[in-house]
Amino acid sequence: MTAELVRGQNQALPWTRLEIGVAAGRALTLGAVLVDEAGRALGGAEGIALPGTPPLPGLAVPGPPAPAHRLAVDLGALPAAAIRVDLFLALPDGPHAPARFGASAAPRVVLLGPGGEEAAAFAVTGLAEETAVVAVELYRRNGAWKIRAVGQGYEGGLPALLTDRGIDPETARRLGAGAQDDPVAAAPAAPRPDQEPVRTPAAPATPSGARVDYTHPGRRPAAPAAGHPYATPAPAAPAPPAAPAAPAPVAGDASGWSMEERLHNQVWGMFEDLARTVAAYRGAVEFAEDRRERELDAVLDDPRTRTGQGAADARAAASERYGTLVARAQEALDRDLAQLAAESRVVEPALPPALAGWESPVWHAYRPPEQPPLAVRLGDLRLPEAPELRIPMLVRLPLERGLWIDAGRLSDGEGESRPAGLRALAADSAALHATRLLAVHPPGGLTVHLLDPAGSGAAAFAGLRSAGLLAPAPPAGAAGVAEVLERLTRRVDLVQMAVRGGARDALPPGLDTAEQLLVVHDFPHGFDDRAVTRLRYLADEGPAVGVHLLLVADRDDAAAYGPLLDPLWRGLLRITPLPDGHLADPWVHHLWTFTPPCVPEGSAVLERVVGATARARREGR
Repeated sequence: MTAELVRGQNQALPWTRLEIGVAAGRALTLGAVLVDEAGRALGGAEGIALPGTPPLPGLAVPGPPAPAHRLAVDLGALPAAAIRVDLFLALPDGPHAPARFGASAAPRVVLLGPGGEEAAAFAVTGLAEETAVVAVELYRRNGAWKIRAVGQGYEGGLPALLTDRGIDPETARRLGAGAQDDPVAAAPAAPRPDQEPVRTPAAPATPSGARVDYTHPGRRPAAPAAGHPYATPAPAAPAPPAAPAAPAPVAGDASGWSMEERLHNQVWGMFEDLARTVAAYRGAVEFAEDRRERELDAVLDDPRTRTGQGAADARAAASERYGTLVARAQEALDRDLAQLAAESRVVEPALPPALAGWESPVWHAYRPPEQPPLAVRLGDLRLPEAPELRIPMLVRLPLERGLWIDAGRLSDGEGESRPAGLRALAADSAALHATRLLAVHPPGGLTVHLLDPAGSGAAAFAGLRSAGLLAPAPPAGAAGVAEVLERLTRRVDLVQMAVRGGARDALPPGLDTAEQLLVVHDFPHGFDDRAVTRLRYLADEGPAVGVHLLLVADRDDAAAYGPLLDPLWRGLLRITPLPDGHLADPWVHHLWTFTPPCVPEGSAVLERVVGATARARREGR
């Protein structure tokens, strides 16, 4: 049975030799890009398969623009550096070509097995002004290959698509022009509904000029299915080959130059997979609900079937079809969640301290690092369909955006009173984040400044202060705020001038060259207009020269500044001291529940880490 994929859904591939079929209402170009671990075309323009280009290992040469295509792929023959194959469609140029995909019927992409059996299909819908689209991608995950329905369109056409994969604009324009000549004079007309669809040659040429034949030698040809756009010899055995069992997950089974980078990329792969599998489930359920409603509406719209046993039978049949579709979607979701849960159980114990939760045993053997980490963990992310599956929320270092710990009302509690003690929880959360950042930097690699004019965060930061891990405390009140902001602003200006002038060695002696973290607690208490302006400057210009911001604030407390502070709030990454569903991903726009980090009750891990960090800093000095 063919699986109809929705945008973002993925499916394991039971073969390494397969074909991709395309059917459309008009002629279009089919091509492919071999993608490396950096997301760029492997070998530049040499990693692109287009009509007329030299053949690539594992990829047949695509045919000229046509309403139907078939492209043979041998995943086992791809270069080892190719971790993904992007298969794209593009509308030809020319006076007879449509201006955009939205002006023609949606193309349909089909995954075909070695014997011609359909395994998955994807209708590339939802396009409007785009003239090129990445339809599907074949990608390697945990040692196995998968197919993912993508549907990412480009209004700039094939040149924009290729430029997005690292090809220089001039080369991208040349390749696009060469592959998209108007085929109206040479290509066959699009099939009418009463005609057999146009078919391309069954086997593309290999580099030696021979034909590729993926038919099993023990299978005898059979008559093609009538009217099928990809009719091929059917296997003698009625059952398709069973998909192999999912391989056992392995920690660090992702691309990267180091184990830390591979683990980081693997966590992000888990995040994307969970996002897309839940999107596929929600889309399938929505489709089932919409179909049931349309079927019930059709029953009610006809007076002859509105009442009686016929109406009851029609409603029962609609409900049964709905239940079948939802059950299939739930089965696919459960399968993917089980695989992700198994991967999480392997990955979590392997994470280094910067990426691990405070409950991880890795902290019990903590040693201050010699190099700054690639990324740091801020908390965990969850979706309601998988409440027990947590995905680490990682951000790269150095921080490109400051952090804002919201001490005000939570996003999913509109109209409700603020939880008691939320401000104290926000202060504790800020201290915990500062402790982790200090612990994962080399001794002396991060200087933490605390601005707490009212002293309301003193208890939360007492451990760091007594261990000597904070910069000397500034004077109390507004004077201390002005002094610290002035010192950090001057540092930003000096480093910016040195960088722009190419004279990094000309920095004043005694300037602290470590990364700087400014923790502002209970903002805007103690801030005047001048201090607010300097804080905005540090938030905008500081990250590029090593000055970062961690703000603890209730936005309502700063309402008197009006829209003046809107750029500040937008420029910071908002996190909360309590679980809150407010983070949206950029792919399918799920609202994820963010859970802040916490130390297990009764654990002394925090005291051990702070002590080890303080000793290493003293010995380093």
